[in-house]
Amino acid sequence: MTTLQLLDISGIFLLSLIIGGMFFFAAIMTPLVFTKLPPEISGPFIRQSFPVYSGAMAGLTLGSALLLWNYPEALYLLMVSILFLWAWLWLMPRINQYRDQQLSGNTKAGRTFKRLHRLSVGINCAQMLTVGFVLFKVVTHIQF
Repeated sequence: MTTLQLLDISGIFLLSLIIGGMFFFAAIMTPLVFTKLPPEISGPFIRQSFPVYSGAMAGLTLGSALLLWNYPEALYLLMVSILFLWAWLWLMPRINQYRDQQLSGNTKAGRTFKRLHRLSVGINCAQMLTVGFVLFKVVTHIQF
């Protein structure tokens, strides 16, 4: 097995971890947290877990982009990684700020919170689709 093949396999492994982790966080963990825990625990828990999720996903996505550097789709992974960082460092603090204002009775902040939250969900879905697309493209190009 060549070094390039080992890099490809490692990149595919990371892509599989990324898409599995994204699916788990969005479709299993977050709904469970909000349905099984009281609001005074669920909100702060998600706020504390999101930076861990975003940081891990940004790092894994960047790692897979570096491992799969010989595929043009690696640029898509770089964009996904940048979006994870942006969502973590810029978008989520604003979502939290507007949510806090909404909980304090500010209805205008509530509308902004909903809009930003929808944006974050849309970005996350686009990231999942992009990672899935890259995984498909890489796997269908490899010859062992």
